[in-house]
Amino acid sequence: MNVRPKLAQPRRVRYTQVIEYILDRIDRGDWKAHDKLPSVRELAGELQLHRLTVFRTYGVLKERGTIYVKEKSGYFVSGSRPSTKPAVPEDGSPPRSNQGTGRAGGTTSPPVAWHRTGYLQNSLSEIHQIPAVYSFSQALIDPNLLPNLFLSDHVKQVFDRYPKLLGTYSSVQGDEELRELLCADMQRKDKLQVSPDELLITTGGQQAVDLLAGVYLRPMDYVLVERPTYSSALDCFRQRGARLLPVEIHRDGYDLDLVEAYLKRHKPRMFYMNPTFHNPTGYTVPASQRKRLVELAERYGCLLVEDDAVHDVYFDMPPPPPLYSYDTEGWVVYLRSFSKYLAPGLRICAVAARTAVMAPLLTAKSLADNGTPLVNQKLFQHCFESERLQQHLEKLRTALQIRRDVMEQALAPGTGWQWYRPQGGLNLWVRLPAGINSNQLLTEGIRRGLTFVPGTICDPLGELDERIRLSFSFQNEAQIREGIHLLIQLTDEFVQRG
Repeated sequence: MNVRPKLAQPRRVRYTQVIEYILDRIDRGDWKAHDKLPSVRELAGELQLHRLTVFRTYGVLKERGTIYVKEKSGYFVSGSRPSTKPAVPEDGSPPRSNQGTGRAGGTTSPPVAWHRTGYLQNSLSEIHQIPAVYSFSQALIDPNLLPNLFLSDHVKQVFDRYPKLLGTYSSVQGDEELRELLCADMQRKDKLQVSPDELLITTGGQQAVDLLAGVYLRPMDYVLVERPTYSSALDCFRQRGARLLPVEIHRDGYDLDLVEAYLKRHKPRMFYMNPTFHNPTGYTVPASQRKRLVELAERYGCLLVEDDAVHDVYFDMPPPPPLYSYDTEGWVVYLRSFSKYLAPGLRICAVAARTAVMAPLLTAKSLADNGTPLVNQKLFQHCFESERLQQHLEKLRTALQIRRDVMEQALAPGTGWQWYRPQGGLNLWVRLPAGINSNQLLTEGIRRGLTFVPGTICDPLGELDERIRLSFSFQNEAQIREGIHLLIQLTDEFVQRG
């Protein structure tokens, strides 16, 4: 099998990043003392770099005593490794700690965070900031569908119960009562074996992704990602200098033979996935593949980051159990967002991870904000534990299913439109009529007060320009009909212009 992937193009690579890559491979044990390193030609080919960049890197490491040269034989790892980092790295980034250089779930602690100054971009956020009459880019639930009066009634009750609520911080890991409540809920509904000590409360799922990237990724690391996937996660990984390995997601899951080949050859640090009502496609990975993916992660030492933002937003049948339910060795980190369908403004996400992975995440969380606001956690807890929540969820699923159906009905008169009917979630993943470019269509749509997510930003390769993500959750039925009518009108105008 040909396992040389088509890589997403990284930002400009400095030789100092290649140094970090080589040092990390040595730390992980991929290259041991006196092992021969790849030739300049081989490493340049693997990293898709100019040979002079690799040659310069080897020269610096030789001067530091990290590697040595045998005449006519090549470069080798030194037997006793001295300090491999200067006090201040040449690119201005902080020095890397020597602590915790093992892999998650192994016999040593996971690697600590390593940050650099990088190119900041969030393409999805840029689209969200554009004013629009018809916003099909927002994968949020219409506030009119949320229990607003119910929430406002409970605010005073929460402050009566906790009168000093505004006078203290939460713990870094999150409020203990909330973690106990969420653990009990996941154990009861999803049969997850998780304890309160294995949960971290973050300020939304996006912060959880960013913390994981900061802790586990260094420049030049490989990251497996779905194609397509959540664009803000891609931007987060790119900012860390990671190399993206795209894996196509289909209605029946992934090509697991290809996944295993990538794991074996490229040794990615993590596989970021959204296997339940996938964003943007709506696909759900079957249970049989979930168990196999956990087995592969354990075999090849790859952290699975399972982002589960809309687990409870299903229309007919509940989804399969999370991958985390199959994990016994600590190779799955489970990101479960709860507030999206109750109170998105509270920004509550629970991160489930075993002890070896949790420890560095707590340090990273403490440095990020020293803990998610306690007020948000207590407000969410009080609402979540009420009987009213389950009644709200049942009504919400019905309302969202109706909006999905309305959007499909509105798209049906268009010529050449194709999509998959999701059984849950908030989006339709739509193929445009032949010859229509999603970015050009978005530009025209913005002029007319309409936004959506172009497929290019969901694609780690920057392609899929014939696809768009349309969110049916944020607009009401009348707005959906009007907005989709305008969208079809715009595409007809493009076709007429040739």
